[in-house]
Amino acid sequence: MLLWINGPFGGGKTQTAHEIQRRLPGSVVCDPEHAGFGLRRMLPPELRGDFQDLTAWRQGVVEVLDLALTKHDGVVIAPMTVTRPDCFAETVGRLREIGHDVRHFTLLAERETVLKRLRERGFGHLLQYVAGKNAGLRRESWAVRQLDHCLERLREPEFAEHLWTDHSTVPKTADRIAVLAGLRLRPNNEGALRTRLRQAGVGIRHIRFD
Repeated sequence: MLLWINGPFGGGKTQTAHEIQRRLPGSVVCDPEHAGFGLRRMLPPELRGDFQDLTAWRQGVVEVLDLALTKHDGVVIAPMTVTRPDCFAETVGRLREIGHDVRHFTLLAERETVLKRLRERGFGHLLQYVAGKNAGLRRESWAVRQLDHCLERLREPEFAEHLWTDHSTVPKTADRIAVLAGLRLRPNNEGALRTRLRQAGVGIRHIRFD
């Protein structure tokens, strides 16, 4: 089974994916963004646009996830924002066409909720302390520019199932996905401080500078 976790940039996809992986034995996170940034780095800076425009990215994601789903015994989790119907059809749709059990979920939240999460992502708190309250948003300027488009597009029925997360924690969102997918997660026995530290670590590891 593939769990494709969609949503706006800063909407909690990566944190939710790693929460599920932590509590679901045998599961793995296969992040399509890694392939995209690798392809971007191959190009001269002036040619580095949206990697989803590259046929190589769309085909590569399908090939790699197909391999993982075929050879790996556990659940595969892919956190990735996809808002374009053509990209959705050529990735999620294609994986379904070749016979894989793909469960797609879109994490949604109100605009201010996502902006708050973007401020706090990675080194956000430290940046705000050193450089002011909007420093985190300056670092996430690309994600902020995409936010309204993402929220509008991802509300469309084709991107269901929709999960609103404004008043949900990451562990609770993971629980909801597991129930909808028919999976059983280990109980979440982690304390609040440990959870915050672990989530900060996930955020730091996924900071992008290019």
